Amino acid sequence: MRLLVLLALAVVATVCSGKPDPNAKPNENPIQTAAPVFVKQAANGKLYTAGQGDDKFYLLHVWGTPYEMGFAHGTLLKEEATDLLDSVWQYLEDQVIEAINGTVKIFRPWFLEDVSNFGLDVALDLEILATEKYSGKYFLEEIKGLGTAAGVDYRKIQRIHMLGELTKGDCSMFGAWNSAVPKPGTILQLRALDWNVDGPFKNHPQVTVYHPNSGNGRAFANLGWSGWIGSITGMNDRQMAISEIGVSYPDDSFGSESRFGIPFTYILRDVLQFDNTLDDAVNRMANAHRTCNLILGVGDGKLGTFRGVQYSYAVSNFFDDKNLRPDATWHPKIPDVVYWGMDWLDADYSSVLARQLTKYHGNITAENTIRDITAIVQTGDLHIAIYDLNMNYMYVANAKKASAKGAIYAYDRAFVKLDMKALFAEMPPQN
Repeated sequence: MRLLVLLALAVVATVCSGKPDPNAKPNENPIQTAAPVFVKQAANGKLYTAGQGDDKFYLLHVWGTPYEMGFAHGTLLKEEATDLLDSVWQYLEDQVIEAINGTVKIFRPWFLEDVSNFGLDVALDLEILATEKYSGKYFLEEIKGLGTAAGVDYRKIQRIHMLGELTKGDCSMFGAWNSAVPKPGTILQLRALDWNVDGPFKNHPQVTVYHPNSGNGRAFANLGWSGWIGSITGMNDRQMAISEIGVSYPDDSFGSESRFGIPFTYILRDVLQFDNTLDDAVNRMANAHRTCNLILGVGDGKLGTFRGVQYSYAVSNFFDDKNLRPDATWHPKIPDVVYWGMDWLDADYSSVLARQLTKYHGNITAENTIRDITAIVQTGDLHIAIYDLNMNYMYVANAKKASAKGAIYAYDRAFVKLDMKALFAEMPPQN
């Protein structure tokens, strides 16, 4: 029986997400290390740029209440946020039409049924109704502040933030610690986002560093886009970081999905904003009203370890290097490493990721991850974050903007090294 199960996993996994190019080249771009450059400030916010040339992106600091932080975001990046939100809305409309016509398959079936029956606005409002009782009120407060300052209807922003619950995307992650890295007791973590680079997101990359008022969590950073407040990639000042993979090819162990619960971009932000330890994050996910099929990851530099999470409405299963699943020849266990390539069942990407992690086992670093892991696996189309949780560094790469030159995908472009300890210690603007 066990052999039959493994054979079935192998058959399903081979049809998933294509294959890495066997002729993929290392990423030899120098890592950019220059300090962020100040641009301007407003009440409760400071705007910088990080990176150089075509790899430059906005670095925004916000302070205060949720509304004040959203308002500062919308004030300092009004044009960029408005352009992103308007472009995403148009992109949604176009993609939904293609999905209904059967030319793309990125949306959850119930969402397309709602769109067909009621239209896009109402379909997204139904998703908001299904999730809002499980979501912190501060999300809506921040969205209202952002919308007021940017001149965008807050309901439109709220609808767009349901996108993560409705689409399917391929991504990769790993956590490596102890014997896998040069210095025992330390941890290195990957979050690679493989999403559509034909959409508008690539044109508005941004890191937002939050400094909430006392009693509303701690400093944390989101890697995302102008006008976006949910978390899919980020770390906090407690040496914790998140990773995420959308699951299009689950096995029966995931059980059922649901549309009623907390959006995953909100629960991941709650981990960053409110949790002190890996145990806090584990308890949060285990007790949450979960929704769709995902693989999540949380690293904790204080404990020097990482956990992967099989996450769905029905289950929350937590994995270390000893009990890693799925149990298949293309997904071998590696000491002190937890990893998945592109999906739960994807033999092609997972096996190449396993090969590269094994190649550097004992010396997995940010530098060789950039040069010879993500580039060779070819994962991280839209953006990548590599977290050195003990040194408090985050290495960021983004896909090519429409106006830029060079390689298309983030994994082939220059990475920017951010000193997160310094960013979390940033002082608020003086009035």
